[in-house]
Amino acid sequence: MTSRILGQRGKRQAEKLGIDPARVPPGQYLTDNFPVLTVGPNPEFDLSTWDFQLYGEVEDELQLSWDELQGLPQTDLQTDIHCVTRWSKLDTTWRGVRVSDLLEKARVRPEGKFVMAYSDGGYTTNLPLDVVMDDDVLLAHTYDGKPLEPDHGAPLRLLVPKRYFWKSAKFVRRLEVMSEDRMGFWELNGYHNDADPWKEQRHWF
Repeated sequence: MTSRILGQRGKRQAEKLGIDPARVPPGQYLTDNFPVLTVGPNPEFDLSTWDFQLYGEVEDELQLSWDELQGLPQTDLQTDIHCVTRWSKLDTTWRGVRVSDLLEKARVRPEGKFVMAYSDGGYTTNLPLDVVMDDDVLLAHTYDGKPLEPDHGAPLRLLVPKRYFWKSAKFVRRLEVMSEDRMGFWELNGYHNDADPWKEQRHWF
């Protein structure tokens, strides 16, 4: 099914539901489900020893236990999400810590321009610093009022609503602030480095 036909399908779905069709990016269709796409098996974790790190081009590197992360200011967010495999899910609800709050706490150096996310299991993905500084970018631990399920990235995942969902790394454990861009797992395998769903930046080719 072509991108144009899928895009029309998604907009027709939105219209029937009384939703502004402009919320559906090109080539996407709407789903009520939450499809599961993961590279490799779900990694095991133990919250008593789990930690999160932020390092690289910062003045103050951070290492936070699960309890310390939970003790930080929490943000509730309702947002639409869009997967490169063409499904979109509207009005999803999340809770977590704003990445911008952690970056401000760590005091990013002037040369810090990009961020690499590292996940348990070896997955990586990269983003420009100005993207992860948006108020809707979270380290999310709760979805739809409940702790994240393992299939959706428990205990913690990155949430970047303005990019295709592969940028919202599951099982995230570290963020590295970088002076130069480096591609992550899917980017090295042909996915577009920017991943803007409104520009249909799915692949490099």
